[in-house]
Amino acid sequence: MEASIISKGRYKYVHDVKMGPPEAIDIHHIIFQSRAAGYLAFFRYALLFAIVALLLLFQKTISFSQLLTPDDPVSIVLWSFTFASFVARQLLRKQVEKGTVIILPAFGIQLETSYRSGTTVRRFVPMGKILKPVLNECLTPVTCYWSLSLILRGEEELLLVFKELYPPVTMLVPIWKALCGAINDDKRTPKP
Repeated sequence: MEASIISKGRYKYVHDVKMGPPEAIDIHHIIFQSRAAGYLAFFRYALLFAIVALLLLFQKTISFSQLLTPDDPVSIVLWSFTFASFVARQLLRKQVEKGTVIILPAFGIQLETSYRSGTTVRRFVPMGKILKPVLNECLTPVTCYWSLSLILRGEEELLLVFKELYPPVTMLVPIWKALCGAINDDKRTPKP
């Protein structure tokens, strides 16, 4: 069986079925495709701090960077680029690259969020704790977007499947249907 792919705007949905029969493991990926925006932001901040460094070179007043370094123009530029790379790294670290839902019908659901920095945050929710998956329409004064949530037994708040991604509803519906199918199959099977 081939993987189904939906691309819309900045998001790409991939239903991966390579790891076995769809009844065993069901994997859904939402991939954020705008990688150029991160690099553009990095270069924008690097350019901004390079301009600040050049202004400091031609200015005779004492600034914070001159307090930390001697009056050497090269060290001021090096400190500025170091600070710019640190700020850009902090800004890019929290950007989500991919969100994954792995449905294991006999066990539960694993939610994975992969960040651009390379870290991956995983959360496992046992199947017996899930009451129902829900598609919510979220309204703000500026935008309207859809989110996929799980109603959990014993929890007061909904668990958002994609906390930092806002994919279109056409990508959330297949995941919602797969979650509903897995939950309903789990409730139909007799428990010992």
